[in-house]
Amino acid sequence: RIRGGWWRVGCGKAGAVEPTAELIRFPEGYGTPTVTLAWGDVQARLIAAERYWLVTTRPSGAPHVVPTDGIWHDNHFYFGGHPATIHLVNLEHDRRVVVHLENATAAVIVEGNAEWVTPSTADAKAIARSSKAKYGWGSPMKGYLAGVWRVVPQRVLAWEALHRDATRFTF
Repeated sequence: RIRGGWWRVGCGKAGAVEPTAELIRFPEGYGTPTVTLAWGDVQARLIAAERYWLVTTRPSGAPHVVPTDGIWHDNHFYFGGHPATIHLVNLEHDRRVVVHLENATAAVIVEGNAEWVTPSTADAKAIARSSKAKYGWGSPMKGYLAGVWRVVPQRVLAWEALHRDATRFTF
């Protein structure tokens, strides 16, 4: 299986790029947002979330969605799972993913590409600490150093009140 540590799309060094924000324009009749959200507030929601919906694509082209645990760290989403799970098998064929928070009314939707990475020691420690704090468990740091899936965002769509502040963040 190809794990994809060589395949990198998106922002440069982790956490180094602040995304640009713009209002989302809707077709007539859906409202006209006038206020952009602050990236720091959206990022705080990604960090605080306990569950995420992860969308992958099956080899047939059909979508697959699964709830998952995860950690948002330095503008990336980290997650794992058994290599035989459908969503991880799907990533061997198509690295495009969508990550969505549970709240559909005040949504945060991350679109990007997944890659298999070996995080730095500092990142592995931070991910392990975050997992322990959030879930009460998690792989020890050395577990993350063996590799983990990371989503490199290309675009994040977010709003608290759709017609007022629907914002697109581009990395």
